[in-house]
Amino acid sequence: MHRHFSRRFHETDIPLLLTYDDVLLVPQRSAVRSRRDVHTRTKLSKNISLNIPMVASNMDTVCEVDMSIAIARAGGIGILHRFCSVQEQCEMVVRVKRAQSYKIYNPRSVSPDDTVTDALRAMEFDYGTKYGITSLVVLSGKKLEGVLTRTDLQFSNIIHANTKVRDVMIPRKELITSKDYEISIEQAQHIMHNGRISNLPIVDDEWNLKYLITAADIRKLLNNKGATMDAEGRLRVGAAVGVKKSDLERARRLVSVGCDVLVIDIAHGHSDLELDMLRLLKSDPVTSKVDIIAGNICTGQAAKDLIEAGADGLKVGVGPGSICITRKVAGAGMPQLSALFEVCPIAMEAGVPVIADGGVRLSGDVSKAIAAGASTVMLGSALAGTDESPGALIVKDGKKVKVVRGMAGFGANLSKAEREQMNSDDIFEMTPEGVEGVVPYKGSAEGIIKSMVGGLRSGISYCGASNIDEMQEKCNFCRITAAGLHESGHHDISKL
Repeated sequence: MHRHFSRRFHETDIPLLLTYDDVLLVPQRSAVRSRRDVHTRTKLSKNISLNIPMVASNMDTVCEVDMSIAIARAGGIGILHRFCSVQEQCEMVVRVKRAQSYKIYNPRSVSPDDTVTDALRAMEFDYGTKYGITSLVVLSGKKLEGVLTRTDLQFSNIIHANTKVRDVMIPRKELITSKDYEISIEQAQHIMHNGRISNLPIVDDEWNLKYLITAADIRKLLNNKGATMDAEGRLRVGAAVGVKKSDLERARRLVSVGCDVLVIDIAHGHSDLELDMLRLLKSDPVTSKVDIIAGNICTGQAAKDLIEAGADGLKVGVGPGSICITRKVAGAGMPQLSALFEVCPIAMEAGVPVIADGGVRLSGDVSKAIAAGASTVMLGSALAGTDESPGALIVKDGKKVKVVRGMAGFGANLSKAEREQMNSDDIFEMTPEGVEGVVPYKGSAEGIIKSMVGGLRSGISYCGASNIDEMQEKCNFCRITAAGLHESGHHDISKL
């Protein structure tokens, strides 16, 4: 007996789909006289706004503490990877939130009866001197007793290790404090300037400490006016979670320490696993307090299903990343520009922002992704070679490089198993969909981010627009040939 097959598709029914290099934005008349007049404010998710549409990818060779701080100060946001223990990820969130804050509600503190040795250890903040702090409040319970600074301990070699904090601190009676709970930055500046102080405790009538303002944090706020901050003046940061049952507890702990947004991180986001986790996070009393971004997807139907399940943001991209080989291993995916064309109209109608994740190599790709409907772009390998990316700087063939790797590869999963002390035998049964490689050392992430934003500003103005919303409304795309792509880059010269 013969089985009969019918072809589901005729070759003429299969659509031709496009990616960034297949198109250009058509220039239009512009009223913009300077790129400084172009605004790039956008949405990461329903309730979180950014001043630039840049998101640091949740990869263990891209985004940890330093990258999250750098990109948040620039106006974007970092998503901390999940390839570590829950405790490690929570500690990263805490460090980002403490990096900058106008009002410090839980400052590092010691007791009057603690020793100088205890105080020095507390100033190191348990993460080494790089993340050390310069002052401690001295508390008895919640009552302010004094302040201890590094200046008070600068000659700790001549102070006996068992000397009590009360004997070297600045006592309460000598402190300048305020009882104005709603004090403004300007008012705090005047008090601190006139008193020549660097710490201003805010207390109640019983000397209970409400919060602390520091000169260092005010300087950071003034120097980074476009930073992405929460209502308390702290840098915003996101974190990735998976879809296992244990990830609910991970998500709860992340939110409890101050994480601003959660990203459900799996390669195939249009799955029951993802939908179940999304509904669980949206219904949980702890995790429902923050926005949940779901992904990765590449179709309109996936967008509809995730939005219906409660997604506050969508991450689009199956296989476009430089270290992703999903399309070759599984034979599945969609060219990134067409994926955005599929998802963005549905997401826009529902008021759900879209992150274009993967395939961005140049600032022109950022312009095309935003014009296609994305609210933000996620940068991975573009940031992987910077000072702020995790990992050591190495020399290969006489050139400085840093490692970058896909999160669906062997290396990342082995590292996760080791860091979580899991049995790694099953890892070798997986089929990797990511690779490891190196990227050239690029210096500070600040330069890369500024270059990307500068290119985007130019792209917006070429579309006859002055902001992202206008760009998406006015833009026109044209398809180009391989010859057109060749013509678009440098040619007929030897590049210096």
